[in-house]
Amino acid sequence: MKQNFTVRHGALDGVEAFLSVARHRSFRKAAAQLGVTPSAISQAVRTLEARVGAALFIRTTRSVGLSEAGERFLSRAKPAFEELIAASGDARDLGQRPAGLLRLTVPPAVVAILLEPLIASFCQAYPEVEVEIAAREELIDLAAKQFDAGVRMGQFVAPDMVAVRLTPPFPLVVVASPGYFRKRQRPERIDDLRHHACLRLRRSNGAIAPWPFLNGNKAVEAIVSGPFIANDFSTMLGAAIEGVGLAQVPEPIALGPVKAGKLVRVLDPFAAMAPGVFLYYPGHRQMTPKLRAFIDHVKKRAKTARKA
Repeated sequence: MKQNFTVRHGALDGVEAFLSVARHRSFRKAAAQLGVTPSAISQAVRTLEARVGAALFIRTTRSVGLSEAGERFLSRAKPAFEELIAASGDARDLGQRPAGLLRLTVPPAVVAILLEPLIASFCQAYPEVEVEIAAREELIDLAAKQFDAGVRMGQFVAPDMVAVRLTPPFPLVVVASPGYFRKRQRPERIDDLRHHACLRLRRSNGAIAPWPFLNGNKAVEAIVSGPFIANDFSTMLGAAIEGVGLAQVPEPIALGPVKAGKLVRVLDPFAAMAPGVFLYYPGHRQMTPKLRAFIDHVKKRAKTARKA
């Protein structure tokens, strides 16, 4: 026969009173422990007995003892109620201090250049918080996937999210390897890209992203073509280093390879500006202490970086 595991409304009412009376074998002492009147304890126990359908105590003028039904009820209710109290305490702790698991969804390219030093200092400052980074390019529903927050470039943050700036705006730069340019002339104008192998980015919605530029004060988009498509900037950057073609990527992730001589920048006069990288989280959700601590840490680090 199929069992019904639904807990009826009010099923826990009177359980704490019952456990206190069973512990002290006294309605008066139970009332004193719980800070209520003996009549309130008696009423709570009578209501519980009526709901259970059996007498839980044997009462005399001098003593209070457990009935057989009361003994059985105590054996099951006591550990369950203690576990419920412990669970409430754990939840209360997480609601009062930075602790527990902080889950962030982050584009792979951002992890090394931005989050690694930030996470290291945060973990040192808040040892009771575990940080989980899910490095993925696609945009996801934070609540549905149980993430506390995400990190994205500003243009990809939904308007209903609360956004905290992690970086100032930066240019999108066009780069290629020195080896690539040994066989081809460097582009001098946006229109020159028609004669080059351009690495392209596929967005999470499936569309191929055009390359944005600024021609004077006018924003333009170049529809480029080439032999390689990726869905993240890190992969595109790696392909550019290997000489596959030109790539347009955020300046922060290209700085290292450019400085090392692995990549060469071109078309800088036409570079479009990206709004920067932001931490974002649902605005309607109550702020947890662990997320609040992380946001405060981000803001503090950003303020320190601006002063440096």
